[in-house]
Amino acid sequence: MKHELLVLRSLLVASMLVCGLILGNILTYQGNPVQLASKGVVGSATAAASGCALPPDGIVCPRAAS
Repeated sequence: MKHELLVLRSLLVASMLVCGLILGNILTYQGNPVQLASKGVVGSATAAASGCALPPDGIVCPRAAS
């Protein structure tokens, strides 16, 4: 019983330490944010098989039957 409580307490302390470190890193981050999407014009993305361009609304044209 004592061994199990010691393991559970040590896991609790370790998880609280990791959460505290992550929260501290989030609150004190001073770098530039990562930009995941472009704000400008969509480039000339073409599908390899069909050769149709990807329109700005993001709907892909169907592949022509061959």
